[in-house]
Amino acid sequence: MKRWFVWIAMAALMAVFCRPVTVETAGLSPLTVPARGEETKYIALTFDDGPRADTTGRLLDGLQERGAHATFFVIGEQVPENEALLKRMAAEGHQVGNHTFSHESLQNAAEHTIIEEIQKTEVLLEEILGEGEYWLRPPYGLVDNRIGPLVKTPMIYWSLDPEDWRLLNTDQVVAYVLGRVKNGDIILLHDFYPTSVDAALQIVDALQAEGYVFLTVEELFQQFGTQPQNGVLYASATEERNW
Repeated sequence: MKRWFVWIAMAALMAVFCRPVTVETAGLSPLTVPARGEETKYIALTFDDGPRADTTGRLLDGLQERGAHATFFVIGEQVPENEALLKRMAAEGHQVGNHTFSHESLQNAAEHTIIEEIQKTEVLLEEILGEGEYWLRPPYGLVDNRIGPLVKTPMIYWSLDPEDWRLLNTDQVVAYVLGRVKNGDIILLHDFYPTSVDAALQIVDALQAEGYVFLTVEELFQQFGTQPQNGVLYASATEERNW
């Protein structure tokens, strides 16, 4: 009788501790976390050049189903027709960032152009989402030494770029990422392309099965204990990008 009691107790404990669980991140949507016993790794999916009604909406549906957070660096010119998508991003726990107003390269641009490109999008985002820090991703990742002092938020580069905009091939993008990804990476994709949306969701499925949790860039920095500084360009949760 005692032996049967021990077996039953052990089975109950296994049922509790070995199932997948979720955690809440202060007012955000729950994140999917690997079951106990798997090594937890953290990663940030980032998307440029949106929002776009059909592709971004489908991407948000897929991320919500999977309990994954992401960061969207939006172009100001794309915002006026897509306010509802931006509100949905914020409501579902995603981070919204600034990708300038017209996607003009800031490298070698006049100082007044740099300031205008950043501020016009920041004003739009504050009108829709309220005051906050809308981190900057410079178009093409290009900056120079004059830009840092003009930027009042951290700047985000990337550590993994499958060039999805060039390939326009879901399988190739997925293979590139899965073959190179590591803990703490920031992955660059574009929610403007249907092939990239398909690739992103396949990447989430594959990497969640390997113990990865998908965070916003800000959450990723918090997880690694990184205190991001304004005007500094970051390639990953632990690496700065020099220019």
